[in-house]
Amino acid sequence: MESGHSDIHTAVKFYECFGLKFELHSHGEGPQHYATFETEVVFEIYPATERFPVTLGTRIGFEVESCQTISALLIDKGYTAKSMPKDSPWGMRAVFSDPDGHSVEVVSSE
Repeated sequence: MESGHSDIHTAVKFYECFGLKFELHSHGEGPQHYATFETEVVFEIYPATERFPVTLGTRIGFEVESCQTISALLIDKGYTAKSMPKDSPWGMRAVFSDPDGHSVEVVSSE
């Protein structure tokens, strides 16, 4: 891995906390990456490159059964909370940083 580029294996461990299961893929001559096809959305994690750097402006959100439970799991695994679980107009809400610094919003109706 080149300096300043994301570690896709570490990112996968973070997103597995949300119940996603990933498979290692490669298309033709393209880079190896992880993909999950368990939901209606395809979620893929590619390595950052000079042509496609890490995009810290990207924000990802998950609606979960329990924001409190997922938050406790993420904190237990050492991930950084930008905002601890609290009531919001959308339900219980927290925001975490993934290993690359992306904001990941966690919301539940609890």
